Amino acid sequence: MIGLVAILIVILLAVIVVQLGRVSELSAKIRGEQEVELQKNNRTGFYMLVFLVAFLVFCVYSAYAYKDVMLGYGPHGAASEHGAELDSIFNVTLFFTGIVFVLTHIALFWFSYKYRQDNNRKATFFSHSTKLEIIWTVIPSIVLIFLVVRGLNVWNIVMADVDPEEEHIEIEATGYQFAWDIRYPGADGKLGTKNFRLIKPGVNPLGQDWTDLKNVDDFHPDKIVLPVGKKVRVRINSKDVLHNFYLPHFRVKMDAVPGLPTYFIFTPTKTTAEYRQSLKEYPEWQVPADPTDPSGPEMWEEFQYELACAELCGKGHYSMRRIVEIVSQEEYENWLSEQNSYYLSNIRNTADDPFIGQLLDQEILMRDKELKEEFSSALTGEGATTINLKNVFFQSGSSLLQDQSKFELNNLAALLQANSNVKVELGGHTDSQGDDGANQILSQDRAQSVLNFLRTKGVSAANLTARGYGENSPIETNETPEGRQANRRTELKIISK
Repeated sequence: MIGLVAILIVILLAVIVVQLGRVSELSAKIRGEQEVELQKNNRTGFYMLVFLVAFLVFCVYSAYAYKDVMLGYGPHGAASEHGAELDSIFNVTLFFTGIVFVLTHIALFWFSYKYRQDNNRKATFFSHSTKLEIIWTVIPSIVLIFLVVRGLNVWNIVMADVDPEEEHIEIEATGYQFAWDIRYPGADGKLGTKNFRLIKPGVNPLGQDWTDLKNVDDFHPDKIVLPVGKKVRVRINSKDVLHNFYLPHFRVKMDAVPGLPTYFIFTPTKTTAEYRQSLKEYPEWQVPADPTDPSGPEMWEEFQYELACAELCGKGHYSMRRIVEIVSQEEYENWLSEQNSYYLSNIRNTADDPFIGQLLDQEILMRDKELKEEFSSALTGEGATTINLKNVFFQSGSSLLQDQSKFELNNLAALLQANSNVKVELGGHTDSQGDDGANQILSQDRAQSVLNFLRTKGVSAANLTARGYGENSPIETNETPEGRQANRRTELKIISK
């Protein structure tokens, strides 16, 4: 029995020794893991310091390296009057937020390093610091008040509407998927009214109300052309979804909201040619615009201002780009003179025209200018000596002049009186319908009626002759109504100067 107890005691001692060894081994392992963990924390803290420095260097370097391609820097200064104000407020905001960014970045990664695990250091806990709360409340508040007040001042400058009496140009941009419809006023300087219920794709894309005479001379160009130094008011609309009217170089950006017209006002300060010259000084713009054509124009020569949509409006969003040209006042006026009224080109004398059979004031003015140019060209030999008197009309089957003819004939009389040495022939023409002899007599009578009218306006009879050509000199086919209408005409031929 004693032997058995002795054996059990030995076994128990052996178990105790083994367990003590295991405890010692485990303690050693735990101490080793703590050392490994400490090493990892030290290494991570060091990496934090490296990242702190590397990221700040990267930010400064990248800002400097790419400054010439960012709006507001390098060659991309604002090309509008208000743009400088916007660039200024952005720079001020960048200054203050940049300070916060740098300080926060340094604090975040420096503290991560400084306060990494240290078994010999004990954390200090405090639940409240009035001083700290005042600092991080008052300083941001002062900065924000400054930024908000400055921003409001700039906003009031940028968003101020034009005075009704102030000289300006007003145009309209209507966005839709996926393009812009641009509309300019004509000679009257006023845009006509619209009604979305009148929209007809391909016929009346903007829903212009043709009974409003202000619409008669409005035109739809394929690009935006504006004179430098002239205030511009842009009406901004949308026909479907949300778009955004964005002219980056002029710092113009405004949503185009369906059913809620918006506007923006700006004054261009640099022509397209001037902006190109500023780009010419930078090496990155002195490369071929087309890499496949090294001998072609360089990038700065091909630069164009552009209108873009800054709202993701659908799959065709990219195609809403439009060219914007800023030119001198003279170039702008020349461009205007080449534009054609949408109404006169597409609506006049169609089923959609509410003024069929009437002669409009705009047409009278346009025809007066055209007649003067034709008469002057004929006298100098630069143009044809025969002029079609487009707005001379007669009662059907008669030689009686319609009242609308007086505008053209009054203008013609003034030209003939101003050039009293010019002798002219008034020729009457008919279509081939009816009896040949009757047509000959009708054409002679109509030519004589025009001659008699001019005599009543003081034109010397010695300078006028009338001749009827009947149906013998057609300028179009007589097989169609349009051709026959063109053949029924009265012409002025200069006989001698």
